[in-house]
Amino acid sequence: MAGVRRKPKKGGKYQRYFVDWSGKRKFFTGTQRKSETLKIAQRLEDEHKQIRLGYRPVPKSAEKHRNKPFAEAAAEYVAWGKMQGGRRGGPWGKVHADKKERHLELWRQTLELETLADLDGILPRVEAVLRGLNEQGRAGRTIRNIADAISTFCNWCVVRGYLLENPLADLGKIDTTPVWERRALTLEEIRELLRVAPEYRRILYELAMLSGLRAGELQSLTRDHLDTERCGLKLDAAWTKNRRKGFQPLPERLVRRLASYADSGVVLGLYQQFYANFPQADRALVYVPSHPARELDDDLQAAGIPKMTKDGKLDFAALRNSYVTLAAEAGANVKELQTLARHSTPQLTMNVYAKNRNERLSELAEKIGESVLFEPKCAMSVPHEPMEGHVVSSKCLPGSDLQRIWGNGGGGIRTPVPRCFKPSV
Repeated sequence: MAGVRRKPKKGGKYQRYFVDWSGKRKFFTGTQRKSETLKIAQRLEDEHKQIRLGYRPVPKSAEKHRNKPFAEAAAEYVAWGKMQGGRRGGPWGKVHADKKERHLELWRQTLELETLADLDGILPRVEAVLRGLNEQGRAGRTIRNIADAISTFCNWCVVRGYLLENPLADLGKIDTTPVWERRALTLEEIRELLRVAPEYRRILYELAMLSGLRAGELQSLTRDHLDTERCGLKLDAAWTKNRRKGFQPLPERLVRRLASYADSGVVLGLYQQFYANFPQADRALVYVPSHPARELDDDLQAAGIPKMTKDGKLDFAALRNSYVTLAAEAGANVKELQTLARHSTPQLTMNVYAKNRNERLSELAEKIGESVLFEPKCAMSVPHEPMEGHVVSSKCLPGSDLQRIWGNGGGGIRTPVPRCFKPSV
């Protein structure tokens, strides 16, 4: 029997109850008018009675969430990701979480999503938006990341009973083949880049090329991560891309410079100047600009280094390629390269990050040619007279071989005549 409690709650609304189709009493909050709340409870009880009698289908769990605000569900999804949405149950990285939040807000505005019910039949509209991004020249990986934000959110809603099914389950794959590959800086380009860069960017470039850390990882470094005794960086699982603790060795000279630079107060001053509120400015190891790729473009132009060549393009991520390539040229084996790059497979290290240099390949070709296309050295004179009826060519075998094969004209085992002997005419 439907009913309403005698007294309202503190907010002035009455709590109502009714018997659902399974025979259980359900409570919920109604309006501030007792009579109106009772009518709602009676209507709901009548609907559930029809379900119990078989006149209506049994409601599914997702039906009651159709009016749930999209922004509220998206905030719940992001909060879940920041706690346990990453690899092995860990949290998302800060950059990844920010992108997810930004992309979901982009979808909410673009598709005008007010409630979860608005997600019904959105596949054609999502595909139209992705085609527009492709026509704008956005990279395939960027388009895929934007699509993944709404697709993985829908999957998350299905698992939690907010949606009956994923409306984007049939969304096709997106080609992420890069239009341009990254290349590694040559030693001459590295020296010129470091010569023209300001001090705070010079030490940032040096650290990137001598550690292989990404921009987000460099920004997460604090003075506590610098280990002056072991000469390297202590890496935290909270901000590394592979979500694992580690240690990255560095040259001793760079470690000393980083220690004095971090203690000088320059890094704190830069963050206070260019960031409104950077959480760890007072403990940061180096200053990382908000757009490091843009700053690098300015320095490349000042150094006269082309950003695009036939070998590939240069951006801030290419400094990591330069690190792996320099380590390979220094003689590191495949396992050492994989460990230094902190990759899960050697294929990723060798096929994506380690780059070939044309001049290096030419040097190797010359060395191989020297071992194959050699000119044999021959004796110009011999210690004994040649056999009668033969002359000695200017190209002949070494003296020790000649002494071995000279015969005395008598019997016994015949020795072969060298090719450099020609019969006289």
